[in-house]
Amino acid sequence: MYYIFIFLMGIQSAIASAPKPWQMYFQPSASPVMDAIESMHSLLLIMITGIAVVVSTILGYIVFRFRASRNPIPSRTSHNVLLEIAWTLVPVCLLAIIFVPTVKLLFFLDKAQNPEMTIKVIGRQWYWTYEYINDDPKKCFSFDSYMIQDKDLKPGQLRLLEVDKRLVIPVNTTVRVIVTSTDVIHSFAVPALGVKKDAVPGRINETWFKIVKEGVYYGQCSELCGAGHGFMPIALEVVSKDQYDQWLNKQEKEIPK
Repeated sequence: MYYIFIFLMGIQSAIASAPKPWQMYFQPSASPVMDAIESMHSLLLIMITGIAVVVSTILGYIVFRFRASRNPIPSRTSHNVLLEIAWTLVPVCLLAIIFVPTVKLLFFLDKAQNPEMTIKVIGRQWYWTYEYINDDPKKCFSFDSYMIQDKDLKPGQLRLLEVDKRLVIPVNTTVRVIVTSTDVIHSFAVPALGVKKDAVPGRINETWFKIVKEGVYYGQCSELCGAGHGFMPIALEVVSKDQYDQWLNKQEKEIPK
């Protein structure tokens, strides 16, 4: 039973980044980018909840206190200077509290600091092309990644999410991702990494991630791009640096430049 339990836990962790039926919250974070996004989300959720409680309480009090049966002669008060100042300053203060972490997050998400490797992602109708960019042109290579059709799926593979060739990344490595397209607008999105960047024809967009956990992370094109929009998934496999070096050597020999 112990080994069966370990086996099942291994399967579960391997697909932990995939969406689950009736999932209501984020996928487990696997990068500093997603950690920062979740922190911002938690701050906003707390503030929104507090505002909703305060406004609902005030509204309920007003409905009860100033109902027609208790106030047959309604007040003719036209304004209240203190109240007007308060309902102007309070939202300004709340916006200031939101502004500072928002700007910090935007700058954090903008560009990678000291990236260790660069990958170019090209969206096409309807598959992805990945180019591994290196200072040495002889070590640069690319490959296409297509969704595996239902009839070709193997046991344990996820329908509409598994691909024939995964994007392979070493763990704990800062990766700069350059995103573009050759036809229409696509969007490279991997929820567990906090990554969603539009692939626009004739334009280069940039994002980055640093994945801290080994495993397989799934995403999909998140911009309506035609009839095959729902059939161009992203499968990103994160391995140890030794395993990545072995995979890299194999690709350099097998994939045409």
